[in-house]
Amino acid sequence: MPQQSWLGILDSSKRKNIRAVSQKSYYQVRLGVKSMFAQKCQTEQFIGVDFLLDLDLTNRLPEKWQDFNKEFIPIFLDSNPGKSKIAAGLACGAMHTVAKGIQAGDIVLSPDGNGSYLVGEIKGDYHFCLGEILPHRRPVEWSPDLIDRSEMSQTLRNATGSVGTVSNLTKYAAEIENLIGPSVQRAIIATDPTIEDPTVFALEKHLEDFLVHNWPQTSLGQRYEIYQEEGEIVGQQYPSDTGPIDILAISKDKTELLVVELKKGRASDAVVGQIQRYMGYVLEELAEENQTVKGAIIALEDDLRIRRALKVAQNIEFYRYQISFQLLQD
Repeated sequence: MPQQSWLGILDSSKRKNIRAVSQKSYYQVRLGVKSMFAQKCQTEQFIGVDFLLDLDLTNRLPEKWQDFNKEFIPIFLDSNPGKSKIAAGLACGAMHTVAKGIQAGDIVLSPDGNGSYLVGEIKGDYHFCLGEILPHRRPVEWSPDLIDRSEMSQTLRNATGSVGTVSNLTKYAAEIENLIGPSVQRAIIATDPTIEDPTVFALEKHLEDFLVHNWPQTSLGQRYEIYQEEGEIVGQQYPSDTGPIDILAISKDKTELLVVELKKGRASDAVVGQIQRYMGYVLEELAEENQTVKGAIIALEDDLRIRRALKVAQNIEFYRYQISFQLLQD
């Protein structure tokens, strides 16, 4: 199958202008635990999820995932005793994204379990396959070519390293397109008016991964654990209705949820407002009856404006981090 076939629409938009391409979204979809169903999905040309195995969602998919979660989280919890609201939110959010949120023409990347990624274009709407693996499905036309993980930038490798079932990769559209078709040269400049210091922003994108990998050695790690489900970390870039939470943690006695937000070079007011929105979401949608919610902002430099704002937000703490290195001579 020539590459122009599966990406015919995409190639056309490349020849026309960037605006048409920008309407397309990009997702990572994991096909079973450790990509165990990737080969079957490639052969049979589909992606899917396996939450709520016996429930056909045809005609039950509202436009907003919040409305979907409101209806189906209780159903998920009833059929999965012992699961938390956080796990239910992840499962239902992933289900709605695959079944409804991803649009025909969007691009999906799926790890194949061997260090590479399948790349495909969504070709149709949701359908339900009772009794089959990953029964909540979307048809996909896969490219004959794979993307090797080693070809990705470090930031894209970090983004695709998420263990969640579904993650949005649209912010990496330009790089993904170059990996799909190296001859295509495009410039999609993502701007965020709240970013004051691009240098610090770039640095703190890596800080998040450093924090996750070294969490037990931090002061926060003495009291909290990054949220996990079935032994896998799901609390990094946890989805909410106002954006992904940098880190979602839970106290070791399970009585408190912690929202961690890195400043990332952004304006102080934007960071404080964002973490408060995240905390509100966690309190209303994820916290159990006996759980409270706290917040932590982490920044490179002291910030008087943040400290002033937190004087009237007693449930949010402010932390600074330091960077050091040594030159060693053998």
